[in-house]
Amino acid sequence: MESVRNICAKIISRFRSRFPELYTKLPAFTELTRANKPIGIYLLLWPTISALWIAEEGFPRFSLLFIFVIGTAFMRSAGCCINDFADHTIDGKVGRTQRRPLVLGSLTRKDAFLCFALLSLISFCLVLMTNERTIILSFAAVALVALYPFMKRFTNLPQLVLGIVFSWGILMAFSAATGNIPQPAYLLFVANCLWTVAYDTQYAMVDREFDLKIGVKSTAILFGDADKVIIGSLQVMFILAMILAGRQFELGPPYYLSLVIASGFLAYQQYLIKDRLPGPCFESFLNNNWVGAVIFIGVLLSFI
Repeated sequence: MESVRNICAKIISRFRSRFPELYTKLPAFTELTRANKPIGIYLLLWPTISALWIAEEGFPRFSLLFIFVIGTAFMRSAGCCINDFADHTIDGKVGRTQRRPLVLGSLTRKDAFLCFALLSLISFCLVLMTNERTIILSFAAVALVALYPFMKRFTNLPQLVLGIVFSWGILMAFSAATGNIPQPAYLLFVANCLWTVAYDTQYAMVDREFDLKIGVKSTAILFGDADKVIIGSLQVMFILAMILAGRQFELGPPYYLSLVIASGFLAYQQYLIKDRLPGPCFESFLNNNWVGAVIFIGVLLSFI
């Protein structure tokens, strides 16, 4: 019997011979979709599957878990494609993004748009396995994903739009699981919006110097010297909203313990951004993965 390695080698060899141009572009597509930088997938996934666990009152149906895990990963990657499509003239002027595929010319805007369309289509096919309400919500999700990258040209609050984008999966999870969106689910939605605005402002602080020069708008620029205070306030409101949501859904002690631990991570983030240095600000942004992960664990343990 052939080993798995030999089978994979044959598949890759056939793919390379039949689609040589696409094969040579695969590393660039990995960069385009940020498949090598999964932090965005984590930040989108944790609140979505937490909502799915709550909606299903425990371990969800495998079909739904599969749909939302794969769909979340694909839509985040689709968002990266349309983001680079929109920012092709901007990324070359920002230090952190100067090596992106569209800037280097390893991919074209057409490649980026087609990749966005393909990933969105695959995600939509997954949603077709749910129900009518969730399918309708998915159209709004794609529209929001496509709209977000262009908002930084027109408003100082693109992070708020991202908050809605990264929270939309919560509503879809409840809709897919129960056919309805209960009122407490909107508390989770609002909480996640607050959290997203906070951590994406930390992210925007990394590029603030470049954004000011090229005229790109963000909450990091809007908040100015009040950035740390406002981020802290958003984080406090996030935790309070999560407490209220926990009471509405009657979650157990592990959930509230997870919020205490998450608050510790958020406090550490305030320490990291105290001097507004790009490196620590980016580290504070990455630290939010642990906030989402520990809250998910709290939700999971509440149903054991």
